[in-house]
Amino acid sequence: MYIESIRNRNSPPAVLLRESYREHGKVKKRTLANLSKWPDHLVEGLRTLLRGGVALPSLDAAFDIVRARPHGHVAATLGAARRVGIEPLLDRRRSRQRSLATAMIAARILDPRSKLATARGLASETITSTLGEELGVEEASASELYEAMDWLLKRQPRIERRLAKRHLEEGALVLCDLTSVYFEGSSCELAVHGYSRDRKRGKVQITFGLLCNQDGCPVGVEVFSGNTADPSTVAAQVHKLKERFSLDRVVMVGDRGMITDARIREDLDPSGLTWISALRAPAIRSLAEQGHLQLSLFDERGLAEISAPELFPSERLIACRNPLLADERARKRQELLSSTEVQLEAIVKATRRQKNPLRGKVKIAARATRALDRFKVAKHFETEIEDDSFSYRRNQARIDEEAALDGFYIIRTNVPEDQLTAADAVRSYKSLSRVERAFRSLKSVDLKVRPIYHRLDDRVRAHVFLCMLAYYVEWHMRRALAPLLFDDEDHDHNTRSPVLPARRSATAMAKVNSRRTTHGFPVHSFQTLLADLATLTRNRVRIQQAGDSTADLLATPTPLQNQALELLGVKP
Repeated sequence: MYIESIRNRNSPPAVLLRESYREHGKVKKRTLANLSKWPDHLVEGLRTLLRGGVALPSLDAAFDIVRARPHGHVAATLGAARRVGIEPLLDRRRSRQRSLATAMIAARILDPRSKLATARGLASETITSTLGEELGVEEASASELYEAMDWLLKRQPRIERRLAKRHLEEGALVLCDLTSVYFEGSSCELAVHGYSRDRKRGKVQITFGLLCNQDGCPVGVEVFSGNTADPSTVAAQVHKLKERFSLDRVVMVGDRGMITDARIREDLDPSGLTWISALRAPAIRSLAEQGHLQLSLFDERGLAEISAPELFPSERLIACRNPLLADERARKRQELLSSTEVQLEAIVKATRRQKNPLRGKVKIAARATRALDRFKVAKHFETEIEDDSFSYRRNQARIDEEAALDGFYIIRTNVPEDQLTAADAVRSYKSLSRVERAFRSLKSVDLKVRPIYHRLDDRVRAHVFLCMLAYYVEWHMRRALAPLLFDDEDHDHNTRSPVLPARRSATAMAKVNSRRTTHGFPVHSFQTLLADLATLTRNRVRIQQAGDSTADLLATPTPLQNQALELLGVKP
């Protein structure tokens, strides 16, 4: 039997239930019923039954969704990780340890949490995404994740060599910098008190140094105890470049706090590496006082190469003056001076009040010291303290002396001029901002390497290395997704003077101003784009009329999600 629709010229088509049969070798058909007055959904239901299908009394009774699991962000992250070869980077052989390490790297990008919480998120009974299912590690325990961290740490030298082979070459620029990360607990030998860049007073900490290529792509990380000063890490980084990476000619770029005269003399020059750094403020002042730095030279230009062979032999000095930076420093100085004067004026009033006045040189001096040290401008004030009085005034001569050098900074390098122009040397030094961007992503914005809860030294090192590998994947994802993010997708647009602050490209500014991409999508941050992708779910559907069998059904991606996945070269 079958249903046939017969067209009528001036009326609706007739819907007939018919039967075909064979008579004397010929196929014939006869009408069994006229269904023309039936509702369309009943006709279609009967048609489905005649074709061997299952007719359902209602849509709700057809199937139900057993579980909806966020999947789009997992597909994007794992797909990007595989496109950059993260799995063979860890180990060329497939193993459960490699899958666990890959899961922890992806989880650090998707939802950075403790290893215990990560294991709970991978488990099938409390699954929060499809990550565990995609990598076959749904039943992983926290102990297994810790063992995978130990496995990963043993392979760090080999992994870093492979990264260096991908992203560094002889004569390449290598960016290096150091940061600190505070600790919860005090049982780790690496965790000690030191200068806290996180401004967490009273917390023990560790420090770690990051090595990146010229574009800010990480290639190596080294963990040090929390009281390690920047200069003392240079020897370890030089050893890594020379011995582990087998590079004889690279240009090491570090800030003025890391590459000091002593490190140049004891570590860099003996190794044969070239370097780029900057001078501290006292050295700049000394050059100005001795006439090597002629301030009038910068009335018409912002960059000039100077020489001071008696102070800096075999070095090139590139003096720069940024007028915008000069204005900013003058403004900030004035604010600090004014804020300090408010504090000092309060002391003057305390010595003059009628009730319980402030008395005694020791007490007045202690309070004045606190006020002067609060904004670090004590050198700009002169004070007079008596047992019953206090007065202050600005040291205008010293203020003017400092203000004369506002906006000046001097790049120092031993790279010959035929290999690196003065402008390129300045640009190279300013590229350290890419390492600072990596630190922001690692520590606070995306990967949340802090605070650290591990107690064993090797687990701390493995945790930091794991976060570095996560940033390696994120770095590539950000570059691919730049058209959808506030990030600048034009990395070579800035052709202005290297002394002036970098500006965003016209494309990036258009995105910022309109809050829309060139395709009309809303502009996202990296994290909000991942959150949007997470709404692309993989749904476990139970079909009730087919023996309660289940099937996985992916939600339909939105145009924005399709665009993001296409940019990453990933299929959901």
